[in-house]
Amino acid sequence: MSHSPQSLESPEALRGAAGQTPYSKWIQTDVLHSLQRTVSDHPGEHAWIVHVQVSELYWMLIIKEIQTAQAFLRADNLAQAQRTLLRVVAHQEPLDAIWRSIAWMTPNDLLAILSRAAATHGKDTALQGWTYRHMAYLLGIKQAEHLQHFAPQPERLAQLTKALAEPSLYDDVLACLARQGMEVPRAWLERDLSARYSPSKEVEQVWRNIYAAPDTHVEMQQLGETLADIAEGFMHWKYRHLMATRRTFGARPAYFGTEGIAWLAPTMDEIPFPELWSARTFIGDPRAASAAVCPHTSGRSDHTK
Repeated sequence: MSHSPQSLESPEALRGAAGQTPYSKWIQTDVLHSLQRTVSDHPGEHAWIVHVQVSELYWMLIIKEIQTAQAFLRADNLAQAQRTLLRVVAHQEPLDAIWRSIAWMTPNDLLAILSRAAATHGKDTALQGWTYRHMAYLLGIKQAEHLQHFAPQPERLAQLTKALAEPSLYDDVLACLARQGMEVPRAWLERDLSARYSPSKEVEQVWRNIYAAPDTHVEMQQLGETLADIAEGFMHWKYRHLMATRRTFGARPAYFGTEGIAWLAPTMDEIPFPELWSARTFIGDPRAASAAVCPHTSGRSDHTK
């Protein structure tokens, strides 16, 4: 059964309602459960709205955690930054898991819902999600072209414009590593932070040096592994998004006339913290001197001749 917004109590009225328990006052359950306002008769619309709303809440939680970690990094407190970023890894797990709640949808299901949503609110696109975009900017995926989608929301446009120009988590990591004595190029620290990030061989070498000896720079290595977990979790979510689009939308035009799959598939190459990954090609290579002679054969006479 569909509900018009007028048929539901306003969040303001519910917030001030008498007779709430301390739990309801604190968690705002009355307000929370008033926010799933369906526009179609499809039984799956409520699941769709809950899925997206839960995603929005976890994205905002991740944003807050990253900002907290950035403050610790700027104070050169690697231990507390690491502790905070481990929580980001934990938050990513339910984000990935909730895809199951809408995995049953076919194109018939989704299009029935989206057609009514478009008729009621206007045509939308996932690109209009400012919370996800803010999180992506903090993860170093800086793409100014997405700001155009937020012109109708001046407050959010200003928020995202500011996030675009400010350091990402990776920028703060590199700046912290530089203060710890690692040879991060000054040009990298002073570049235009709003521009797309271009990987650097010099930054890759920084990560190679950090991992060169397992018992050296242990704290930095732990930070690197947590960043890898965060990047991997982010990519898992993007893959699930891509596959959900394949499953429920096919090759229909989706994003401003562009086929959804064709638009999403290239984003799988947008992996956060790129040099942390490219350095893995070289981390663990044997030293040239030790590789020259095999310790199991050196000094052994050949009795087969």
